[in-house]
Amino acid sequence: MERKYFGTDGVRGKVGTFPITPDFALKLGWAAGRVLSRMGTKKVIIGKDTRISGYMLESALEAGLSAAGVNSVMCGPIPTPAVAYLTKTFRAEAGIVISASHNPYYDNGIKFFSATGEKLPDSVELEIEAELDKEVVCVESDLLGKATRMDDAAGRYIEFCKGTFDSQATLAGMKIVVDSANGAAYHIAPNVFKELGADVVSIGDKPNGLNINAQCGATDLALLKESVVAQGADLGIALDGDSDRIMLVDDKGHVVDGDQILYILAKQALVEGRLNGGVVGTLMSNMGLEIALQSLGIPFVRANVGDRYVMEQLLEKKWLLGGENSGHIICRDKVTTGDAIVAALQVLSVIKNTERDLASLVSDMDMLPQVLINVRFAGGVDPLECEDVLKAVDQAEAAFGSHTQSATGRVLLRKSGTEPLIRVMVEAIDSDAANHWANIIADAVKCTSAEPA
Repeated sequence: MERKYFGTDGVRGKVGTFPITPDFALKLGWAAGRVLSRMGTKKVIIGKDTRISGYMLESALEAGLSAAGVNSVMCGPIPTPAVAYLTKTFRAEAGIVISASHNPYYDNGIKFFSATGEKLPDSVELEIEAELDKEVVCVESDLLGKATRMDDAAGRYIEFCKGTFDSQATLAGMKIVVDSANGAAYHIAPNVFKELGADVVSIGDKPNGLNINAQCGATDLALLKESVVAQGADLGIALDGDSDRIMLVDDKGHVVDGDQILYILAKQALVEGRLNGGVVGTLMSNMGLEIALQSLGIPFVRANVGDRYVMEQLLEKKWLLGGENSGHIICRDKVTTGDAIVAALQVLSVIKNTERDLASLVSDMDMLPQVLINVRFAGGVDPLECEDVLKAVDQAEAAFGSHTQSATGRVLLRKSGTEPLIRVMVEAIDSDAANHWANIIADAVKCTSAEPA
């Protein structure tokens, strides 16, 4: 059954435009409360990032949950993985995050976690959608939900993050630039690394409701690169707006992305005998990661794009490590969802244990040139079914020998689950070939009435 409102990561869109409106948020809170109540839910943890619209949506959700007889515990601005952690720790039946992650301030979203700190299964989201088609009915006054505030949410999560780092180790002697993207971790991430002994230079830590992810954070690394080099830092850590994805920068300003982070963690786990299986990537993972892991004898599988699908594969295979090249990293022995701060601490632990710098840890992994072109889709003809687009893809795959063991590249077209975009990705051993075919395919997509991003 196709979902009407939920995408790959909850409900998301532009603020003021359906479904990110106060009236829909209220009804979503009520519908979720109705479904969760049937599962025994009486308490929901609610966190948000620093977008100005978070106040509006938070109030609407709380009202809807109250009308369904469900209590709300407000945590204020905290990372998405913090909500997952607190939901599990406080034995709450569900958690809600108000965030549009890496998107600009004028977008927002609402996503849910189960009592175990994992994303809600599709079946529960479908139940919520079914309730959304009904008229809101308020419970009796004596059964209305109440709202309380958790004043020490940030401190509790800081202690949790520190607890995932070797208790005998310290970050003393390391200088780290931390870019919190003016987002949910602005008052958390710098303190985690400081309290573990690092000399921290904090940037992107002055949110004003409008500057989340604006020329900073994991989606725009220019400021972090510049700061790392200027400060003479050992490395830089960039989070996105809700701190569930991470990108790193080495001491020379070179980017280390999610695929490379997975390689670092997998290789060290193999050496220490705690890998327990293989690694889960996604359809977007660079072929270089697959090749590098194969050379180490580490199994690798691809899930659909989205950390929820990575987690599904990890649970199915009983593996511990997975993630996306965009920086969602799941260390399943420590967290239940993508967690940027925890992932950063695991990389720092490898640096300390091996006495190697970040650049050297990825020096033996060759990333294939990857070209990603986003084409905004305006509706009309589905580009993924257009004859000219399919022909361009076939020609590219033939040139790469994509379906053979000696493939020199691959092509991936997919619709974004969070934005009205068609993502055209081409990677190949030869960068000119990757650019050539990516542009040919993107041009074919644009001709189907889409407009460039």
